[in-house]
Amino acid sequence: MIGSMNRWPNVNGIYQIYPRSFLDTDGDGSGDISGIINKLDYLKGGERALGVDAIWLSPFYTSPMIDGGYDVSDYRGVDPLFGTLDDFKRLLTEAHSRQIRVMVDFVPNHTSDIHPWFKESASSRENSRRDWYIWRDGKIDGSVPNNWLSVAGGSAWQYDERTDQYYLHSFLKEQPDLNWDNVEVREAMKAVVDFWLSMGVDGIRADAVRWMAKDKSFSDSPSNPNYVAGTDDPYHSQIHGHHGSADQLHLYLGEIAATVEGYDDCILIFEFYPEFSGVTPQERHRPYLELYDINPRVAMPFNMEGMFTTFQAPSFRDFIGTVQSLLADNLIPVYCFGNHDQSRLVSRFGQEQARLIAIMQLTLPGLPVLYYGDELGMRDGQIVNELTQDSFEKNSPGVGIGRDPERTPMQWSHDPSAGFSDGVSWLPLPVELQDRTVVDEQPDRTSFFSLYQNLLTLRHKSNTLRRGAYETCGTNNEHVFSYKRSDSEYIFTIALNFSDQTEECHIDGSSSDIIAATSQPVSLTDENTVSLRPYQGIVIARRI
Repeated sequence: MIGSMNRWPNVNGIYQIYPRSFLDTDGDGSGDISGIINKLDYLKGGERALGVDAIWLSPFYTSPMIDGGYDVSDYRGVDPLFGTLDDFKRLLTEAHSRQIRVMVDFVPNHTSDIHPWFKESASSRENSRRDWYIWRDGKIDGSVPNNWLSVAGGSAWQYDERTDQYYLHSFLKEQPDLNWDNVEVREAMKAVVDFWLSMGVDGIRADAVRWMAKDKSFSDSPSNPNYVAGTDDPYHSQIHGHHGSADQLHLYLGEIAATVEGYDDCILIFEFYPEFSGVTPQERHRPYLELYDINPRVAMPFNMEGMFTTFQAPSFRDFIGTVQSLLADNLIPVYCFGNHDQSRLVSRFGQEQARLIAIMQLTLPGLPVLYYGDELGMRDGQIVNELTQDSFEKNSPGVGIGRDPERTPMQWSHDPSAGFSDGVSWLPLPVELQDRTVVDEQPDRTSFFSLYQNLLTLRHKSNTLRRGAYETCGTNNEHVFSYKRSDSEYIFTIALNFSDQTEECHIDGSSSDIIAATSQPVSLTDENTVSLRPYQGIVIARRI
């Protein structure tokens, strides 16, 4: 039995909402908090509801919106674009009345450059908040202190003429990095976490945590020998070893976790992307596992490796099998295959393939995290240059780091702007919605929505799927990934065909029922053999 210490043992799904793209209620073309309240019954409690138990909201804080709200200028305020603090309190009340937990985004690595803290820090070298951010002199020739790169493109250093120093920004120049070595910074940020939890928030998602700890030597990053110029993101031209020591990061995150632990039933999830450049698989998993050492009762990292795994049965079998073998029984994985920074599942893998990923994610152990619209099979939007919003794309056009396509508005209906807004939506919607709207899919028993709803209902009813043991099944078919989930009551066998051909798979079919599938019909050659059509996945249940 896994996850025995976890505070959310009965949560069967977390649903990520990008607030600006969910539902607009005031006609300005941008989603708002009232829109989220309006659609809570879609998520849980209403007729034909999706069936998730928690929502995670991307930032809604006061911000100039240079980076979609991840450039915070007031950690305790709600940006007028989304509503008011009273609106957020009403959201908490309405969500909790439906037994929906609410997780908010927390941006600890950086602030906006118009945050009062940074304005003070940049005012003079003698200001009391100068050391709240990371300032360095340039080299003798006046050039940047070192060769560190920004994730958003270009150098990670920005020159400030007024004080004749550079400040560090791991992302946009409008997002200066905080100095977490400064105790006052840590206390201020813990107070931010305390502010939201004391209001009634149930969880914290901590953004970009690996950048919080810095290499104190500030030495240059080495080149990545595997980098392909013109194909790969320029950020990956280096092997980024400047993220500091694990001890530093554990100190910082441990203090946040201690704050969260002071509130009953609250959890903390760290955004953590695996490092692939210049590391072995063991080195890639080591920092992931070390995050569990911080405070396993309340804190855990996202596992995002599946976003970058080749769509082949052996690749996913090895990835998930390795992760599960490394986790102790009391540690709960948080599998996440899509979010606001990555291409949508259907665009990344294909339509039928995305249905296969849905079955896999919702039958794996732990806390599954779903991205809004994936339950409809939404595709990446097509954003022409003049409608681009994302600063990453504007800074480095054409290299594939723009994130507008996966952030297009939710497709509720075939009304103007897909039922998202009475105004002109902040990002364009597809001209042809191709029946991928809530109105189309809710009544359709073969739709993406119905597949997700059925799997979430199954997971909600089944302790076995939420907390049971995981075991990879042996198979002599390299195109089929099969595994079991079991406890003292049930054995679930999941078989997934990653091939574009029909494949046969051996199963323990005696006295078993096929209870879910990506598509129908399911063909049984005999009681121990199933014939899986291209990209077909099935779930088989057997009571012990």
